[in-house]
Amino acid sequence: MKWTLKYGLWAYVSLYLIFLYMPALLLPIFALNDSRIVAFPLQGLTWRWFALLWETEALHDALRNSLIIASITAFMSTIFGLMAARASSRYAFPMRKGMAALVMIPLVLPEIIVGVSLLVVVMQFGFDLSLWTIILGHVLICTPFCVVVMSTAFNNFDRSLEEAAFDLGATRGATFRWVSLPLVLPGVIASLLISFTISLDEFIIAFFLAGVDVTLPVYIWGLLRFPARLPSVMALGTFLLAASLLLLISAEVIRRYGARRAGTSSNGHLF
Repeated sequence: MKWTLKYGLWAYVSLYLIFLYMPALLLPIFALNDSRIVAFPLQGLTWRWFALLWETEALHDALRNSLIIASITAFMSTIFGLMAARASSRYAFPMRKGMAALVMIPLVLPEIIVGVSLLVVVMQFGFDLSLWTIILGHVLICTPFCVVVMSTAFNNFDRSLEEAAFDLGATRGATFRWVSLPLVLPGVIASLLISFTISLDEFIIAFFLAGVDVTLPVYIWGLLRFPARLPSVMALGTFLLAASLLLLISAEVIRRYGARRAGTSSNGHLF
């Protein structure tokens, strides 16, 4: 019975992973296919779809917009997440749990609801749709992720280190700068990478809040209306998939390093 349960679990996990990642694995396969038709059997191997990406000026503009948005979003979200995590993990104040729950609401709300709501608010205040409206929307959905990462970082290191700094005469600002911040720095970097990845890949909010300057996901959506451009979309998707995986793996490695540096494992137990 024990062996049956073990192999059944392995079979379930394997099938789940195949179902989840197989569509993503098809991206590089069709990106190398020497045919405009995205279907099997393959017609041969080619790199021309990747070369075509370097010749498309509109793609370069969309990529530049996405990088600007993702960079500013990552910085702002991490700052907000750092402040919220610091306050919730170190101080007791009225409605602390309620406020923490409000910060996390964007994690469970459908993005299309968030996007429509933000569009209504922007229109009511008379603001023009621009890169900044997209940034504000992305900060809203990225901040909860940063709060989760930073809360883990603050809860993993020994508070007695801060207390020792207070006993030696350090102010709260100096203690945070010279003691707390270096210990949670891996969490800060992980938060930056995660929020950057989320912002770079986000489509729905960017679709509602974009003006004349579109982001890379919105540009890709526009290409889907032209079947002859699908191979280029596959090539571009391959680059995005590789970049996202690299950033997320880096964030996880840095997070684990921070946990070890604080004297705990990733599950919170002492070594």
